[in-house]
Amino acid sequence: MPNPLLIAKNKTHDLLLLPQLVNRHGSITGATGTGKTVTLQVIAESLSKIGVPVFMADVKGDLSGLAKAGAPTPKITERLASLELEAPQWAACPTTFWDVYGEQGHPVRATVSDLGPLLLSRMLNLNDVQEGVLQLVFKIADDNGLLLLDLKDLRAMLQHVGENAASFQSEYGNVSAASVGAIQRGLVAIEEQGGDQFFGEPMLNIEDMMQTDGNGHGVINILAADKLLNAPRLYSTFLLWMLSELFERLPEVGDVDKPRLVFFFDEAHLLFDDAPRQLLQKIEQVVRLIRSKGVGVYFVTQNPIDIPDTVLGQLGNRVQHALRAYTPRDQKAVQAAAQTFRANPDIDVVKVISEMGVGEALVSFMDEKGRPEPVQRAFVLPPASQIGPITADERRAVIAASLVANVYEKTVDRESAYETLKGRTATRTPVRNEQAVPGPTPAAPPPAAGPSISDRVQDALGGLLGGGNSRRKDTVVEAIVKSAARSIGSSVGRELIRGVLGSLMKRK
Repeated sequence: MPNPLLIAKNKTHDLLLLPQLVNRHGSITGATGTGKTVTLQVIAESLSKIGVPVFMADVKGDLSGLAKAGAPTPKITERLASLELEAPQWAACPTTFWDVYGEQGHPVRATVSDLGPLLLSRMLNLNDVQEGVLQLVFKIADDNGLLLLDLKDLRAMLQHVGENAASFQSEYGNVSAASVGAIQRGLVAIEEQGGDQFFGEPMLNIEDMMQTDGNGHGVINILAADKLLNAPRLYSTFLLWMLSELFERLPEVGDVDKPRLVFFFDEAHLLFDDAPRQLLQKIEQVVRLIRSKGVGVYFVTQNPIDIPDTVLGQLGNRVQHALRAYTPRDQKAVQAAAQTFRANPDIDVVKVISEMGVGEALVSFMDEKGRPEPVQRAFVLPPASQIGPITADERRAVIAASLVANVYEKTVDRESAYETLKGRTATRTPVRNEQAVPGPTPAAPPPAAGPSISDRVQDALGGLLGGGNSRRKDTVVEAIVKSAARSIGSSVGRELIRGVLGSLMKRK
């Protein structure tokens, strides 16, 4: 079993995060400029050293410093002296950079079908009636074997359903033309925010974010989110989709010596703002159940009141930086934060939260018996990697040396709903922004029962997808095939596999 991880320290206590309890989830909270980013960096590199992969979103660009060895500075030297600690072994962490827009990292994509109607409805800010229509569109596409891979597929399918609403009414119910129009307008808004770059193939293989390097250190996956944060619904929906993918694809492992992956959800308030009750219930279920799959989830936000009580109660490891009680809401946040800790008679939590300096925090981790320890006031240790961002040239060098270099860079646009409805079955040049004008071509009937398409693909390719070194880079062809195998039909027909919070989601 790995040794406990030293995260913070005061004169009398070492605050240790136990690897076997990291998957009991946690939170890092505090006002802007109080040290949350460095705390996140220290925890991430500590996990990496014991072989645990990490995923985090970098909303300010500062976390890219994990990819470069740190160096002593006057502030770090002073902090080490005050804690009576020796300087760490300055070292970089194995790092993979990702970017939905493909500018500061490897592109990240999902198919429309994999995202599913629930998360897509949240991204488009649809009401209940419009969400119901979108679910019907997905159902009709599934029943007729039409692949929904990118936004032009969904636009074509919406137009096809709208123009043929009367023929679908007896089997699927009424389809409102106004709702179809509202969904189409929402898709245009998503495209203007660059969301069309997120939809397509090759789709992200979640296992590519669960790698270790040659030294057995976990790879830290950093999503460039500074631009993505300008589209908050796209940002929160993307991270929630990733969480649901982990829940859907990872097997049950029970209690483990260390987690298989730790997922840091920065700017967590965006996930819960205006979220419908149904979605909040599913988030709560995923957070509660994903622990048994060896995944730890840590929410990073300014105020603990940003996190619903049903989720906050499941977070066993907590780091609370300073809060400023200038307004009634701030004072309420201070009171709420104080009540979430196990009391320490030596600390007035309400008073301390407002007076702590940068790098100080109230810390409560879980002990060997799974109980929160009494809260302690302590200083977070300095990281061994660089504090602050790396240069653009250094980032490009890390991207070029990545385990997934050249796997996701080339977009693939294979035949799907758009081409089927247009009657275009021959080889063609991909056109991303062309408006779909579906004709009256009837949809193809579901295929007969028999081996699934994914089975036939794998049989045809022999052992291409199996065995070998798990850290070997996939070729572009392999990435496409794996993406297709994950997206295409099953023994009950070509109904698309969709990561809509896994088996927890039921169609309305």
